[in-house]
Amino acid sequence: MAAPSDPPSLTPLFQEPEPPEPLPHPSIHTASEPPSRSRRPPSSSSSSDHAPSPGPSHPPLPGSPDKTDATIPVVIVDGANVVGSVPDGWWRDRAGAAIRLRDSLAAVPAAGLPDVPAPVEVVLVVEGKARDIPQDPGGVRIERAPGSGDDKIVDLVRETAATRRTIVVTADRGLRDRVTVLGAEVRGPSSVPR
Repeated sequence: MAAPSDPPSLTPLFQEPEPPEPLPHPSIHTASEPPSRSRRPPSSSSSSDHAPSPGPSHPPLPGSPDKTDATIPVVIVDGANVVGSVPDGWWRDRAGAAIRLRDSLAAVPAAGLPDVPAPVEVVLVVEGKARDIPQDPGGVRIERAPGSGDDKIVDLVRETAATRRTIVVTADRGLRDRVTVLGAEVRGPSSVPR
């Protein structure tokens, strides 16, 4: 641990700081390093010299756009179940209902959920007639289930729950049981905007 008189480090506590690379003196050259190939140009030290290098701390979800930070929770929404929780005639236009849900979820990545602070990654799992809805650039990733939406959700939880906080939004009791065994948290449909 650093002495109290040392300046605070910008390196997160969970990451070992890298030792600084020695800077060669401009007038001293070694046989292994010709004058024209210095390793790093001399510069004044700045806080960016010791900033952690960006990079994934775990593998992203398949198709995920750079959401690789293990500190960002993933919220997986059971589209069919959440759409079905509002008796608004969704059964007449399942794809339209899924698009409305996708659009209402657009604010969640930046706003979070009532007990899950932002930022979060939001994944909307769609199935059946809703499977072909377009991906929207608004921050909600669409996962199209080739068969059962529940099975797709379980697969996603299996890929993420060991390394990230994973929240599944559904009222389906069977699905709730399947994902909690894998380490996911569960919220009801009323926890997301619909």
